[in-house]
Amino acid sequence: MLLPFAAAIAIAAPAVAQNGDLAQVQRHLSAVSSMTAAFSQIDRNGKVLTGTLTLKKPGKIRFQYEKGVPILIVGDGKALTFIDYSVKQVQRWPIGNTPLSVLINPDKDIGRFAKVVPSADPRVLSVEGYDAKHPEYGRITLVFAREASAPGGLMLQGWVMLDSQGNRTTIRLSDQRFNAPVDDGTFRWNDPRRNSTHS
Repeated sequence: MLLPFAAAIAIAAPAVAQNGDLAQVQRHLSAVSSMTAAFSQIDRNGKVLTGTLTLKKPGKIRFQYEKGVPILIVGDGKALTFIDYSVKQVQRWPIGNTPLSVLINPDKDIGRFAKVVPSADPRVLSVEGYDAKHPEYGRITLVFAREASAPGGLMLQGWVMLDSQGNRTTIRLSDQRFNAPVDDGTFRWNDPRRNSTHS
C-alpha cells in the first residue's frame, strides 16, 4: 500500500511553456517552512485511512495515522522511515530517493524533474513527476488549488502516487496550516525492535 513512498523521482526537464506554472509551484514550496494538515489516504482497493500530517523543512515529515492503525511514517531530515508496529518492522530510505523530497527539500528545483498536467479547471494546478528511464519508480502527481491567500498563491490539496504495477494511492489534505512553529520532537519515533526512541 505504501511502497510508492520509496520510489525515487528524477524527471526530464519540462517544456518551456510550463515554466510559469512550475515557477509558481516553486514559489509555493519555497514559501512553506512548515505545514500541518488532516489527511485521508485511499489505497488501490478503496480502503481509507485518516490521520495528521506534519511537515517541517528541511527534510522532516510525519504521517500520524488514526488510532488503531499500527503504522507510522516519519522523515527525520535524513531518511524516510516506515514503521509497522504490528509486526515490529522498520524500513528506511534516503529522503532524496522518495517522491516526498519535493515537499520537504527547500533546495529542490521542481523545474528540473516535473511537468504541468493540463487541467480543465483553471483553479487547479497539477504537477507530475515521472522518470521515463525508470518506470519502476512509478509516478507522483501533486495537486494544488489556486488560492491568493495561500503561500505562493497555491494551496496543496494532496497527491496521487501510481506504482509500476498500476496501484494507486491517493492522499487528500484538509485544514492546511502553514508556517507555524513545529517542535523537532514531533519527528522522533519509538523503535519497536529495541523499544528505544529515535530522532
